[in-house]
Amino acid sequence: MNYAYARVSSKDQNLSRQLNAFNNCNIEFKKIYCDKESGVNFERTSYKQLIKRLRYGDLLVITSIDRLGRNYDCIQQEWKRITKNIGADIYVLGMPLLDTRCHEKNLVGKLIADIVLELLSFVAENERENIRSRQAEGIQAAKLRGVKFGRPPLVCPDNFKEIAEAYLKRAINLSDALQATKMKRSTFYTYLQKYSDNNKKAK
Repeated sequence: MNYAYARVSSKDQNLSRQLNAFNNCNIEFKKIYCDKESGVNFERTSYKQLIKRLRYGDLLVITSIDRLGRNYDCIQQEWKRITKNIGADIYVLGMPLLDTRCHEKNLVGKLIADIVLELLSFVAENERENIRSRQAEGIQAAKLRGVKFGRPPLVCPDNFKEIAEAYLKRAINLSDALQATKMKRSTFYTYLQKYSDNNKKAK
């Protein structure tokens, strides 16, 4: 049985490129499993379903080894689980050396495939570390330039005290209070709690 697995790290990323790559692999659409989740661990909904279905002699097709995991140890662990423990084959599109079907009885080919897997796993993790480092350096440089990160601080409207008092005395309802302060419900309650706490301390 032939299966395929595609993954992106977040819900706003697109799986189309990976799915298009499976077109010539003779895989039924219902046997293509997809996740829009981080590869930090294996608690991915579709991936867990796929692993349960894989049997000895099956073939799993992926576009690149980092679809299995996001670091060296994860990739190695999953490759071993699928090829050794389950006994299924893996074919990495665009990387003919990483096709376990070709090396089952070919010790030299298997050795080369293992070396390539080790190297690519290391490169995949190293690239992620470099990206993370460049992001941190960019954020630090931006902070030094005065760029502010995160949500802007909430500004309390001038009429908040008056509206809060009216709301606490039940002279107005929540809907009126929100309309008068132009606040969201959660924001209004946050400031209301601070206002009440400050009043208690003042007393």
